[in-house]
Amino acid sequence: MTREALRRILHATLEAINGIRLPGPSVLPVAGAVVGLYSGLAAGIFVNLIALVSGVTFQLAGVDESPPHPGSSTLGFVWASLANANWHPEHAIIGAPLALGALLLARIIEPGAPRDEVKRRLRLLALLVLGALALYYPLVALTAINRALGQAHSLTETLPRLPWWIFLLAPPLGGLVVGRLLRDYPDTHGHGVPEVVRAVKHTRELPGQRGLLKLVASAITIGSGGSAGREGPIVYGGAAFASTVGRLLGFSRRELAILLACGAGAGISASFNAPIAGAIFAMEIILREFQLRVLSPIILASVAGTLVSRGTLDAAPMLNRLDYQMVSGWEVIFYGGLGLICGLLAYAFTRMLHQTEHFFSGGAEGRLSAWLGRRSRPVRAGLGGLCAGVLAFISPTVWGGGHDYINLATVGQLGFVFLVTACGVKLVATALTLGSGGSGGTFFPTSVIGAMAGGAFGTLVHSFFPADTGPSGAYAIVGMGGAVAALTRGPLTGMMMLYELSGDHAIILPLMVTCTISSALCHYLTERKSPESRTDAELLAGTPVRALMRELSPVPAHLHLRPLMDQMVTTESGTLPVLDGSGKLYGIIQMEQLSEVWRDEALHPALVANDLARKVPLLTPDTDLGQALHLMDQEDVDALPVVGAPGSATCGLLTRARVRRFLSAHHTKQLEPPSPLPPGEGRGEGLRAAG
Repeated sequence: MTREALRRILHATLEAINGIRLPGPSVLPVAGAVVGLYSGLAAGIFVNLIALVSGVTFQLAGVDESPPHPGSSTLGFVWASLANANWHPEHAIIGAPLALGALLLARIIEPGAPRDEVKRRLRLLALLVLGALALYYPLVALTAINRALGQAHSLTETLPRLPWWIFLLAPPLGGLVVGRLLRDYPDTHGHGVPEVVRAVKHTRELPGQRGLLKLVASAITIGSGGSAGREGPIVYGGAAFASTVGRLLGFSRRELAILLACGAGAGISASFNAPIAGAIFAMEIILREFQLRVLSPIILASVAGTLVSRGTLDAAPMLNRLDYQMVSGWEVIFYGGLGLICGLLAYAFTRMLHQTEHFFSGGAEGRLSAWLGRRSRPVRAGLGGLCAGVLAFISPTVWGGGHDYINLATVGQLGFVFLVTACGVKLVATALTLGSGGSGGTFFPTSVIGAMAGGAFGTLVHSFFPADTGPSGAYAIVGMGGAVAALTRGPLTGMMMLYELSGDHAIILPLMVTCTISSALCHYLTERKSPESRTDAELLAGTPVRALMRELSPVPAHLHLRPLMDQMVTTESGTLPVLDGSGKLYGIIQMEQLSEVWRDEALHPALVANDLARKVPLLTPDTDLGQALHLMDQEDVDALPVVGAPGSATCGLLTRARVRRFLSAHHTKQLEPPSPLPPGEGRGEGLRAAG
């Protein structure tokens, strides 16, 4: 009796396991968490690459970076650093059994057409988790060793000891190497975030190998002294990995866009150790929506990325914890003025960056611009690095990200002249580094610019109104948020990022005032200068379906599977319109539907087109393209049939690919006359897209 009961329980369990289905929406949160793991790993790898390049640069300069405890041996100090590393064994204790359990479950599930997809997704996610664990612990060890050997430099202490010639050698040499690396990959130029925004907007894929290339190129730029930030390459790398994972999991376009946002948000979370800001960044800047269905995957990705980065990066907060308070209500006016300054600075930075790109590509007037345009990308990037190196003589904040000086500004240890000089020079140096062809992000440099401007402004107002204002450090912190909010035109991102970094709830009111005003001002100034043009939505709403549809003969309802497949493989879009039994247009058949039943040869004689057809809304030739795309999104399809003329033997078919080509051609036509920049050179829509 007991044996029979066990047999029944086992049989019921196997039936339940075989009945498991893993549709995209249910897998998306798990996939988001997995993408977050790899974004955190990318952040760790990237920072260690920067440390390696910096170490080589400083060793070349003859700077001694021996362990800080002279009495201990190098081996002993390495061992102590490894012992104090953030190993987090609980990651393996939790992750390994879950991954192995998923592999076992995939093994138990019986093969079959609908179950094969479940088995494949379980195996892929489990192997990705095991791969993340296999990378995590060696990366933690590498971080500890770099710290022990003095590769994790404090630039505020190291830069004053560098010989003068290294400023003229290292940045241009780094620019030459980066220009050569990226010469044959024009789609990797840019700052990272705008490319992800465009990929989400137009549902494009980001190749995973290009993400790795961007990490390497940016590490060389920053480590050799170029003025750039580390967040852009991490955002791009995380989104590129997410694109690869989403494609392998067979996600729909909408699910893929959410997964790209997960990778981008986790990259910001890992870069700044700010998970809430990373999640808000993904929704406010990348997806531009706050809906319940996107919350869980994005939040899980940000949490996973932050947890991993705390092991692979320094677990200490980026900003020292300070307790600042608003001294009086009059400070709201001063913080409003700081918002205006941050908005103007962000606008000046974006304009200078675009003009620098234009100048180095040969599009500006004058012989020098024309001469630069005839030079190769490595030469241009090297010259930009040389300019940045010269500017580093004026202000050490130019070297690398420059964020080491932010803490000095927040505690009021930098003088007014230093702050003002650093703000202007950092702005110019970053535009020269990135505009000439260097690689890196803009968030970190912008936060430095905002901190320097805020510190200078705070010093000024506190000298005039000492009883009614707080110290200059409070204005430096708020200035960081205001500058980031203005650059991205994302006030929530700027507020939450600095709220998390400062750990001070009293700073939220000044942040709200400054971030809102700065982002609004930068948005107004940028849009005021933009040429009037039809938006994509206006263009689609004014174009009828008949302008893009392709005419073809619909498939009869009784057509058998084999001739149906023969017709399908000859189509451009992998979609065929289908008639019903009465000869009226009914719906469509897609290649994915045929691939599900093609393996079972016993079904070939029995199935006809009507059995596989999916009923979808029918378009008319006068339907506008905007409504057509909305229906495609609702139905999650790439094509819709168009009703033909009465008595006609043909009908129409509108595909998403044709609409994309139509929009791309329109954008190209708009950009060509006013901009002489060659393809791939960044036409100034980068930071506009990021905002």
